Amino acid sequence: MRFRRLTVTAVSAVAALTLAACGGGGESTPAGGADAGAAPAFPEGSTMATLAGQGSITIGTKFDQPGFGLQGLDGKPAGFDVEIGKIIASKLGIAEDSIEWVETPSATREEVIEQDRVDMVVATYTINDTRKERVTFAGPYYEAGQALMVRSDDTTVTGPDSLRAAGTRVCSVSGSTPSQEILKYIDQSQLTLFDVYSKCADALRTNQVDAVTTDNVILLGFIADSEGGFKLAGDTFTQEPYGIGITKGDVAFCEFINQSLQEAQSDAPTPRPGSRPPARSPR
Repeated sequence: MRFRRLTVTAVSAVAALTLAACGGGGESTPAGGADAGAAPAFPEGSTMATLAGQGSITIGTKFDQPGFGLQGLDGKPAGFDVEIGKIIASKLGIAEDSIEWVETPSATREEVIEQDRVDMVVATYTINDTRKERVTFAGPYYEAGQALMVRSDDTTVTGPDSLRAAGTRVCSVSGSTPSQEILKYIDQSQLTLFDVYSKCADALRTNQVDAVTTDNVILLGFIADSEGGFKLAGDTFTQEPYGIGITKGDVAFCEFINQSLQEAQSDAPTPRPGSRPPARSPR
């Protein structure tokens, strides 16, 4: 099954990264992980105990990004980030059908956490110092890199250094790290911002912009769905470690998430020599 392969890919990606310390200076809280449907025991008053007790969780993710979080015809998102969210829910004893998914574009990620509209955000969420002032991050669980996507017949854009001189019109998303990073290479007047990346892809398709910039794995999803219309231009030019955003200062929940990811990775089947890799794994 495709989603089973996505789950294996997700936990395998965690193995390649060292999960960051959550801070706080206290002792680690036992995870008490269990399969969905079980009744794990957690410290009284902890976020884990609250979520496990109510038997449900609300997770913010993106609905417009093929491969990471794309809303299907059934109204539910699917992709790499969604599978990461399911792993954490499972360790809390929460079944998949008890997860509420909330669409969370880049510009609203801190806001939905601070307003307690979600319990965590798994949404191609790059860990950086500015965001750490408002939320706590578990992870990272994946590392991407910023890149450029252009129409397949474009030979002008060869990388970020080619953008300013050519007057390239670039599209990105408000509140994202790529929208800030790209200003090192272009003038503000060259930048168009939308709330979601699918609008950037539409603008590129209709010649309203000349390039889209965000993380390479996000762009690869749009390229795969473009029927040959889009391509990457040049190499990645940043490092983007993806983390899981939670309420600032909730060290115990952060440590639980990190431990859950490590446990899920150790439980994942090891590929046999000569076996085929998971289909459409993010690269």
